[in-house]
Amino acid sequence: MRARLSDIAQQAEVSEATVSRVLNDRPGVAPETRQAVLTALDVLGYERPARLRKRSAGLVGLVVPELDNPIFPAFAQVIESTLAQSGFTPVLCTQTPGGVTEDEYVEMLLDRQVSGIVFVSGLHADTAANHDRYRALIARPLPVVMINGYVPGIAAPFVSCDDREATELAVAHLVALGHRRIGLITGPDRFVPVQRRVAGWRAAMGRLAGLPEAELAELAELTLFGVEGGEAAAGRLLERGVTGVVCGSDLMALGAIRAARQRGLSVPGDLSVVGYDDSPLMAFTDPPLTTMRQPVAAMAVAAVRALVDEINGHAAPHSEYLFRPELVVRGSTAVVRQPAARQPAAALARSAG
Repeated sequence: MRARLSDIAQQAEVSEATVSRVLNDRPGVAPETRQAVLTALDVLGYERPARLRKRSAGLVGLVVPELDNPIFPAFAQVIESTLAQSGFTPVLCTQTPGGVTEDEYVEMLLDRQVSGIVFVSGLHADTAANHDRYRALIARPLPVVMINGYVPGIAAPFVSCDDREATELAVAHLVALGHRRIGLITGPDRFVPVQRRVAGWRAAMGRLAGLPEAELAELAELTLFGVEGGEAAAGRLLERGVTGVVCGSDLMALGAIRAARQRGLSVPGDLSVVGYDDSPLMAFTDPPLTTMRQPVAAMAVAAVRALVDEINGHAAPHSEYLFRPELVVRGSTAVVRQPAARQPAAALARSAG
């Protein structure tokens, strides 16, 4: 027991005497200190004394694909705080390339006897993945909720941003500014959100920009998510004469801006760029990024409420809840420059050489 007290004290950053007072439910401990000890108890996998179990509803797993993209920490922050308000202790599981996989994290969470799991942009969003893993969890039964990526036939609540509407709104914004050759930069097409963005872009380009289907193939670039993927894709699209691009993430949009500048072009003078997410700090980039905002707070709260309902035996509807994106106009988009005033990238390259 001595070693156990020491472990808990170290995790909670308090004295062993304080841990003892909390475990014995004695007075004289500040509420925040008491909560820190109880959280340490949960995180280390120790069972709470019976007299204290009423103070916590248990652990809930939160599985996110990465933390490099600032949109995922934004989701994690709201989900964790909302879970804590409902009496649950969140356990954050972050995947990294070559690191612990989603399935391995799930096994760890099951060993900790979690009450439920929230998956953010996980394998459920990948149409090439085997989704029986989620059916097995539900059959245990274990409540799960999934954010951004809908899988028909899985009896769980899904919370998504309307990706199709997002690209349609982005194209409409650029068309209103006079753009017609509008490129799309997004991730691999095996992902459900990507498929929806492509569908929305195609529909809007035909309806609003008046481009025939035959011309659209060369204006869509499906590449790796991230700055590097956006930069490479934008370089190819600039050679095909686009004046605006709609990107599948803010990081991709930053890559597109870098590609334009490396060719001596200005944003938004020569190229208008629209991002996706409105992740933190996008208002402070150069130029401030026009982007499609995911309603992160509303989506995260809805996901937690659905999960808590499931845990409490009040089954939430097993369907997809679509949240409307919002166009946030900043400095990376502008009225298209007239052809006579716009010098082609190839000419700029020759003059620079």
